[in-house]
Amino acid sequence: MTPEPKRAEPLFRGFARIWTPVAYSTQLRINRPLRVQIAGTGVVLFRDPLGAPAALLDRCPHRGVALSLGTVSGGCLQCPFHGWRFDRTGRCIAVPWNPDAPRSRLAALPVPAHELAGQIWIYTAPTEQAPGAPTVDASLADPGTRLTGFEMTWNTHWTRAMENMLDWPHLPFVHRRSIGKDLVPLIEQPMATLIEEHEWGWRVRTAMDGRPRPGMLDFRKPNQMNLHIPMRRHTLTLAVSCVPVDERRTRLLLMTARNFARAAFLDGFFNRANRRIANEDRAIVESSDPAEIPPARAERSVRTDKATLRFRGYYFSELKDSLCQTERS
Repeated sequence: MTPEPKRAEPLFRGFARIWTPVAYSTQLRINRPLRVQIAGTGVVLFRDPLGAPAALLDRCPHRGVALSLGTVSGGCLQCPFHGWRFDRTGRCIAVPWNPDAPRSRLAALPVPAHELAGQIWIYTAPTEQAPGAPTVDASLADPGTRLTGFEMTWNTHWTRAMENMLDWPHLPFVHRRSIGKDLVPLIEQPMATLIEEHEWGWRVRTAMDGRPRPGMLDFRKPNQMNLHIPMRRHTLTLAVSCVPVDERRTRLLLMTARNFARAAFLDGFFNRANRRIANEDRAIVESSDPAEIPPARAERSVRTDKATLRFRGYYFSELKDSLCQTERS
């Protein structure tokens, strides 16, 4: 009987070949694998013998079981089914009962991983090396900055969550008792949206009736928002990453960076404030129909939608149809 031909399997559909944070550093412990799902593709994270993060597609090349159900020993990941062992590059280093196995042909698929600013990042393509490395705003990388964060899941496509993070005009309506309260008296004034292009994405500022407003918001490609809250002598940045789980779910990694009040016991205060703001948005964003943003012409827009329309242009031109493919028997 002629064997069936191998077929191409799409991976990271609509979110391929980019760096994204997927977990907090504290979630990835020594000798314990961690599964994450990004755009419908399962990835298993673990730490190598030096404690650096490593990632493989969460599928054993032998019988397709989830490697994340296995164990980590000596910085290598062992499959829970037949005990095959893999290093950080996916190389098979042991096949029980089969010392003569051609291990060079039994590798798992590696995914580039990196640790930066208290988060674990992956490059969404099965390859041993990624082009370049992820970057973050200086306020998140400063060793004098205290980072604290949490995660939550919204039942919507990641693009709706991302657009919400880039939208200024909703603040005095959705957040009228929190970060938008100062804008409530100004809603009758004309708002101008100013966009500065950068290599990493773009910065958004606003002006009311011709007068610039304090604060600025950064979109860092492909899925990060940094809100810089104006303070005289201190730095306070709210950083949000919208990570697609599948077509209807988004994991939000919400982090606060501050160079003041750095005592650990204050982390809860900042996390609660950030969670409150996110929960004010959640039900409204989850009600969006369709769950994924449509092309701009499918919905009515006005001048103050400049930043979100800019994001739609980026999404449809660079990410919407992206995917990686790998052969699967």
